[in-house]
Amino acid sequence: MTRNFRRTGCAGALLLMVAMTQYPIIAGAQDYPTRPIRLIVPWAVGGAIDATARPLGQKMNEALGKSVIIDNRAGASGMIGADVVAKAAPDGYTLLLSASQEVSMNTVVHRKMPYDVVRDFDAITEVAVCPLVLLVHPSLPVRSVQDLIALARGKPDALSYASVGIGTPHHFAGELLKSMARIEIVHVPYKGGGPARTDLLGGQVPAGFVALLSATPDIKSGKLRALAVTSLRRAVALPDVPTMTESGLPGFDMGIWMALWAPAKTPREIVDKLNREVVKIVQSADFRRRMVEYGCEAASSTPEELRRLQTTEIEKYRKIAAAAGVKAE
Repeated sequence: MTRNFRRTGCAGALLLMVAMTQYPIIAGAQDYPTRPIRLIVPWAVGGAIDATARPLGQKMNEALGKSVIIDNRAGASGMIGADVVAKAAPDGYTLLLSASQEVSMNTVVHRKMPYDVVRDFDAITEVAVCPLVLLVHPSLPVRSVQDLIALARGKPDALSYASVGIGTPHHFAGELLKSMARIEIVHVPYKGGGPARTDLLGGQVPAGFVALLSATPDIKSGKLRALAVTSLRRAVALPDVPTMTESGLPGFDMGIWMALWAPAKTPREIVDKLNREVVKIVQSADFRRRMVEYGCEAASSTPEELRRLQTTEIEKYRKIAAAAGVKAE
């Protein structure tokens, strides 16, 4: 046997071994799914992310023919649940329904994270977009964003706005307002939406950015006044409330977007199948109606479009954080 033949034989055997080890993954991708799927929601029960996961999981169950189990893993700004998925087997049986925070914003405001927001996840599809709404207490003599800007310019640092915490979309919305309008208003971070809402209703803090789902009852009752929504288009749930762009701040876009992810290195066949089925669900009339009830709007994408959205959003948050002096913790 010649040396070249032996080398060729060894190389062929090595390729055969690799192919044999990959065979179960390929076969599994073709048959997927064969058992229940766990959908990790990195936020508590009752919020907009959890509310979205429930009908999504039910529809995925119907489409894929296997149970989809909702698993809430809240904590650390969504990072606890996201890390579960980042470290899960890349077989399509552990998925992440994220908000924008744990897959983009956190990497700007946290120096140390247990996972890499880009490297450790495979994008599947966007699912929904949830704008925020700028609210003021009725005692504040403003009825538009321009009124608020004029008041802030007349009384620098006299006004304040509430958010649900440092490094959240609500906080970044306030900093984007300050930057675009060239005004100074004091950021008052709270530990969650409940305390922020209480002080807004009591007038202890005159303004704040609030998720649409939480804000709608107080707007309709007249307890708080809506000045604008933070999306580029008017919210279906609040059609009479203008956008920040319509209010004189062109291009203002800040909210919560939700998306579906798998652990990195999930077979492309599984990613593509999930994308096809979930996009059908997201585009259905029933799902779109449910999203409007939650103050959101259904959205879908290809995996590549979702990855581009993630990259663009990370850069946007970096610029806002740099301008506002928000430093990673």
